[in-house]
Amino acid sequence: MTNDEALPPNLPLKGLRVIDLSLLLPGPLATRHLAELGAEVIKVEAPGEGDGARGFWLTPEQRASGQPSGFFQALNEGKTLRRIDLRSDAGATELLALVQDADALVEQFRPGVMDRLGLGWQRLHELNPKLVMCSITGYGQRGPFALRAGHDINYLALAGVLGQIASLDGAPALPNFQIADLLGGTQAAVNGILAGLLGAQRSGRGRYIDVSMTHEVWRHAVIARHEADAIGVGATGAGKSLLAQGVACYGIYRTADGRHLAVGALEAKFWAALCEAVGRPEWAQRHWSRGEMPGSPGAIQMREQLAALFATRTLAQWLEVLDPADCCVTPVLRLDEVPSHPWMQQT
Repeated sequence: MTNDEALPPNLPLKGLRVIDLSLLLPGPLATRHLAELGAEVIKVEAPGEGDGARGFWLTPEQRASGQPSGFFQALNEGKTLRRIDLRSDAGATELLALVQDADALVEQFRPGVMDRLGLGWQRLHELNPKLVMCSITGYGQRGPFALRAGHDINYLALAGVLGQIASLDGAPALPNFQIADLLGGTQAAVNGILAGLLGAQRSGRGRYIDVSMTHEVWRHAVIARHEADAIGVGATGAGKSLLAQGVACYGIYRTADGRHLAVGALEAKFWAALCEAVGRPEWAQRHWSRGEMPGSPGAIQMREQLAALFATRTLAQWLEVLDPADCCVTPVLRLDEVPSHPWMQQT
């Protein structure tokens, strides 16, 4: 399952080897990104079931033929697959042999598992001083939650982000996009590994990278945290704050055919262009930068008026009016509409 020979010769990570012990989404996608940058990735799975992603969203054809799911295949394209029982002496020895020539290793076990297997950071670092080792967990290697199980929904909830994603009645809404897994796990791991590889190249010494998905989500909640600090937690949230439906110029609106428009006219010039396009130029002064404070009665009234207007035409009819206006308004697309939409077309 490797396509190393097909990689362009000038990719930045060409010649580097990464050992991937991770499962499901955050780690495998991180190493997939490293493979796309040219690294050789060896994915190690336990005998038997292996990575649970193999069984996620199987088609009837895949189930009948014993093939892994498309989800698994997408995450692990371009990797070399190996089956190693890390709980056995022979398996541990086999992994140590791989580590000797590796540049990075990614694992996603609970804290302490690698040490119990005799494969912890200290041993791997002694064996290969230039190795960069990245551990991805929900809550980090230390602390009261370190050994707790969790998934994306739990990390988002504890980081205060799930409470920020809410409907106007304040009820949290669950996004079908794994923010903690992808931002807190995958992207944080890629960033840390690349920085570690650069450091190892310069100094000859690798390092250990501890990625806590919950801590990373909290670290990136910059806008919500600073908004709350500035105006108070009670003044933020759904229907109250600038980016949470507290103003007319930034929100989601239903059209006559049950579809939706995403309005992101945060700057006054885009809001003015939107108002002009929909035939309400007098609304241009009703903007947060001109005194229409988020969550105020006037802002709520303005949002309701815009919602009533958008409900009078279909999505297609509004796009005919708004696309030429360049006013930060886009359709809320279904997944099946994305590949054929103009933004996806190569120029």
